[in-house]
Amino acid sequence: MDKILNITSKSKDFREFCLSNFPAFPFYLDGKLFASVEGFVQGIKLPPEHPDREVAFLSFGSTAKKFGEQAKNFSVWHNDVEIPYRSFEHLFLIERAIRAKFAQNTGAMIALLATKGFTLIHDTGTPDSPTTYLPREAFCEILTRIREGK
Repeated sequence: MDKILNITSKSKDFREFCLSNFPAFPFYLDGKLFASVEGFVQGIKLPPEHPDREVAFLSFGSTAKKFGEQAKNFSVWHNDVEIPYRSFEHLFLIERAIRAKFAQNTGAMIALLATKGFTLIHDTGTPDSPTTYLPREAFCEILTRIREGK
């Protein structure tokens, strides 16, 4: 039987919690500071002129998630470039942010490496929303590739 870890911010298992996008694991991407992956993914949904964009970038957890509620989910913006929502470029940008989180935070990387031998899943009890920024299978594949050094 496979050993499984469910990556979720509500978990009491430190590995599952640390691997989620919600915790405050600050990182730099393209010279800019972000407090969490969640703050990054929600902040890029807001256009550059949006007054809450910078605050979103410096937030984490459910606070960060709420900033995305203002978004139209047609585009994201990074380095003043508009990128179609859920396009290959958008998903690759999110992967870069996730990789930066682990590369720049020893604690997060230790938690990820402690999942060796486990299959990673992201089961929140409900199906993915059609507007999710990162499908659960893609999220777990990214984490697995980082863990395996790929």
